[in-house]
Amino acid sequence: MNFYILTLFPDMVMAGLNTSIIGRAAKAGTIKIETVNIRDYSANKHQKVDDYPYGGGAGMLMQAQPVYDAWRSVADRIGRKPRCIYMTPQGKTFTQKEAKAFALEEELIFLCGHYEGIDQRVLEEIVTDYMSIGDYVLTGGELPAMVMVDAISRMVPGVLSNEESGSTESFEGNLLEYPQYSRPEEWNGRKVPEILLSGHHKNIEAWRRQQSILLTKERRPDLLEKAQLTDQERHWLEEELC
Repeated sequence: MNFYILTLFPDMVMAGLNTSIIGRAAKAGTIKIETVNIRDYSANKHQKVDDYPYGGGAGMLMQAQPVYDAWRSVADRIGRKPRCIYMTPQGKTFTQKEAKAFALEEELIFLCGHYEGIDQRVLEEIVTDYMSIGDYVLTGGELPAMVMVDAISRMVPGVLSNEESGSTESFEGNLLEYPQYSRPEEWNGRKVPEILLSGHHKNIEAWRRQQSILLTKERRPDLLEKAQLTDQERHWLEEELC
């Protein structure tokens, strides 16, 4: 899978994505991450990419021309118009469901805005998806793009060393991940639950499922409303909460 990130700060983006699991996957060729510096496509000799907005208002606005030309440099190279994601607080909230859907694409372009945003005309021309990582405002789209690339990459076959990892993490089936423990068996007076030491895999699996349900009920009850629980699990949960 190929990621193309249109940005004013390519070094910032690559410094964050060239490490850990995502960095290893990129080095192995499982995914490709490429930044495109929007300033390189400025027609201004000083590589200026912003100007005052028509109608007045605070701040500066990124101009259409350099953004469009940066996008064209990618679209022309791959021979088609791939999905282009604009990172904006006005967008749809990014979730694990979207990560899975985006992971089915061969190429994705991420457009990172800055200043007070980007000229609406180029957004209408190239953007296919408006996405947000939360109801708050950041300085630019680089951090949200990095978050999305990380989450989407984990859904790409071959990125995770353990193929099961991606299917047992938080938000799978609208449940949070169960608590996990490592050595030693006792730390600061706290012991590992006995069930995890039993070696009885079926019982351990059932315990983990129950813990996921309880944790989701405690921390994200909104998710639990959408989770697919059996009648037996719902009855058990009611008893646990009595």
